[in-house]
Parts: sequence; structure tokens; C-alpha cells
Amino acid sequence: MRLTLAKTLASLAVAAALIGGATACGEKSESLAGGTRVDNFDLTLDWFTNPDHVAIIEAQEQGYFRDVGLQVNRHVPSDPAAPIKQVAAGRTDLAISYEPEVFLAREQGLPVVAVAALVQRPLTSLMAIGKKNIHSPRDLAGKRVGTAGIPYQSAYLRTILERANVKPSSVKETNISTSLLPAMLSGRVDATLGAFWNVEGVELRLRGKKPTVIPVDRLGVPNYDELVLVANANEIDKRRDDLRLFIGAVAKGAREARKDPRRAAALLLRANKDLKPKLTRESVRVTLPALFPENGAKPWGYLDPAKWRAYGAWMFGHGLLKERPDVSTALTDDLLPGEGL
Repeated sequence: MRLTLAKTLASLAVAAALIGGATACGEKSESLAGGTRVDNFDLTLDWFTNPDHVAIIEAQEQGYFRDVGLQVNRHVPSDPAAPIKQVAAGRTDLAISYEPEVFLAREQGLPVVAVAALVQRPLTSLMAIGKKNIHSPRDLAGKRVGTAGIPYQSAYLRTILERANVKPSSVKETNISTSLLPAMLSGRVDATLGAFWNVEGVELRLRGKKPTVIPVDRLGVPNYDELVLVANANEIDKRRDDLRLFIGAVAKGAREARKDPRRAAALLLRANKDLKPKLTRESVRVTLPALFPENGAKPWGYLDPAKWRAYGAWMFGHGLLKERPDVSTALTDDLLPGEGL
């Protein structure tokens, strides 16, 4: 999860904020030439503009938001944990966060609800490189695994090891904070758990490292939505139309990006000039399928209640939550576009 990269790219976050056109929150509407009215709409990203946001960038760069009367202002946080708190406090209309963070925030009493899945499967992965001969979890016995110190990553590791019949006590978990790839490249750890297969995994492959990259849902962790759009539960009725229009425009952006991945990558590179062109093009290509439900009959952004219940039960069973979460109030599909979109 992008919480693992919180400080390593702080300078990029500042640049991305300028490139992304983030503006201070202000009046909710303005006039364009010819008298057309548009509503200001504030979106706080989870981190700097990157391939996970390709559908949003496509919608913004192609004018899909303007077409439905929205002036979308992207805000880049200095801390990936902040967006969900900002939307709970009413400082932004929507925030990008993570499924486990929604459950944790709600247990803390924050009025947040997931309204669409931006990336609809896990990106977090077990990764290893070099001569350690780690090709599966069974090879982790006696090895050192680096994580970012996030409690649910530690729970991921325990789940993975137990499923592989590896004693957790035989594996040394090392909190390497935000230095997942550097720690692995330097040999400080034998493997990492926390980086994304569609970005860091692609980068390692392009660098000729021949990495082992296995998403956590293939290792025993329940399937979940890596990135979700989160709204303030108390404000949904007030901004229902704008939220629905925003989500519909992003859905169109996802569909158009899927039709032309190279153009989508070019738009993303234009939105954040700090991104590496070759890495971005390949990352966008492999990311696009993850933006859509595996069940093609469901609309873009679909939040599967059964999948959320299973993941919430897993969090509860691993002591990450004090109570089993009420999924019926943690998410809503009422704002999504039509079926099959």
C-alpha cells in the first residue's frame, strides 16, 4: 500500500502538487466563458500522481469532468494516511484511500464510506530478487522479510506463512519503514512485503532484476480493493449529484484508457513530469485490467459486499479490528454508473 512510500518521495509530492493543479478549497461553483456554471470539486489523492490514478487523469485531461459541469481540483497529500481524515473532516469532497483504512477509520468513529473501487484487486505483493532463491513463501523460512511496520502488513505475513506451513517464528520481520526496495536491493532484507506489483514490480523487471512478485491474494490473504474513493457519509445526500457525475466521468476515463493505453500513459506523463516514461507506459499497461471488476456484468467501481465481508472478517480475526465491521454501512454502490460499464 502506498502508506509504505510515505517519506521516500516527499520531494516528488511537492512537485506533483504543482503539476497536478491542486488549488485551495473555495467557492463550490464558478462561471466559465459564455455563462456556463461549473461546480468546484476537491479530490485528495492517496499520494503523488501515478499509474494507479490513470482513469482520473484520463478524465481530467480529456475534459470529461468539465463535460458534466465539474471543475476537479486534485490535491496531493504529504502523508498518505491524511486523505481519509480530511474527507471525514469535510475538507475535501472525495479522497483516495485503502479498504483496510476504511474499516479502521470507521471503527474510530470517522463518518466515511467507500463509494467506488478505483483499483479493484490487491496490488500489495511479496517480492524477492537476487540469489536468495525465494520463489514461494515456503522459501522464507530462515529469511528476513522487510515490511513498512503497518499492522495489517504484519498480519498479511503471518497469514502467508501459516498457509505455506512455515513457522512465523522462523522468519524475521524487519520494519524498514519506507525503504522497501532500497533495503531489498542492498541485501539488508531477503524479501519485502508491501510494494505494488504494478509499479515497483514492473520497475524491478525493467531493471533486469528478474524478481519474484506474488500478489498477497494469491498467498492466502482475502481479495480486497486496493484503492477506493471515499466520501463523507454525512455529506453524500448533499452532494449526491456531483459525486455521481464525478464517478461516471472516471468510469469513462477508465474505459477510454483501456482502449488506448499509450495515450493514457502520455496523458499521465503530462500530468506528472517526474514520472519515468518507460516505467509509466509499462505500468499503465499492466494496471488497466485491475481497474475493472473481474465480473464483466458489474459496473466500473463496483464494491462487492461479499468480498468486503470476507476481508473485514479476516481483519477482525487477526485482531486488527475490535468488532466485526458492518459492511452495509461501510460501502455503497448507489452512485455507480450503469451495469457493465
